[in-house]
Amino acid sequence: MIPAALILAGSRPGAPDPLATAAGVPHKALIVLGGETLLERVTTALRAAGLERIAVSASDPAVLAEAKRLGLETLAPAAGPSGSVAVALKALGAPLLVTTADHALLEAAWVARFLTDAPVGIDVAALMAERAHVETAAPGTRRTYLRFADGAWSGCNLFLLATPPAGRALDLWQQVEADRKRPWRIVRRLGIGLLLRYVTGRLTLADAVTALGARAGLQAAVVPSPFGLAAVDVDKMADLELVRGIIGENDPAGTGR
Repeated sequence: MIPAALILAGSRPGAPDPLATAAGVPHKALIVLGGETLLERVTTALRAAGLERIAVSASDPAVLAEAKRLGLETLAPAAGPSGSVAVALKALGAPLLVTTADHALLEAAWVARFLTDAPVGIDVAALMAERAHVETAAPGTRRTYLRFADGAWSGCNLFLLATPPAGRALDLWQQVEADRKRPWRIVRRLGIGLLLRYVTGRLTLADAVTALGARAGLQAAVVPSPFGLAAVDVDKMADLELVRGIIGENDPAGTGR
């Protein structure tokens, strides 16, 4: 079954996003690269991967207007990404693929490979890239890595909620997101046994995710990505410059693809 897709394009409370301000647009999702907004680039990749029902979670009027231009469904965001995903899961059903509007380099091949490699029978899966793949594809980029016995891993902003019960993972997702730079705090929730395995360098990321899922009564899995650029999003100015350089190298005609 082909999943529906959700693109997260919410607005953080407080000061305007510095990237949007620098680009002269009201929201980061509207930054233009290669003649396309970031939201359009992500939408194009999802459609090329065969996903037909695509919604965007957003409240900014300009983003909603762009979503309408692109033929996307729109959903009102909740408080935080996990809340917005819960709204989408209720509206769109499972399976549901989740990504973000700042996933500027997203390619259809990455999405298709993720959906193919996700184990049969799981409730929820996350795409992750090992540090060696990331640094080979984007030398010098600075990402946040989770260090485990089987390597240092970076998230790729692609998640699959394969079944309706996967909604139970959203509260846990919120907690993990809050501690993403302190993996020991994530593991601590799993009990002293796994925490000891982590501090002694014997706990793999796959085992940790399986245990986190089990805590929510779910089958959870990490799907390793061979595509290092899948871990690159536009979160800071250095990311934007990196992406501009990659597009320029691979796209001399300036089409953005």
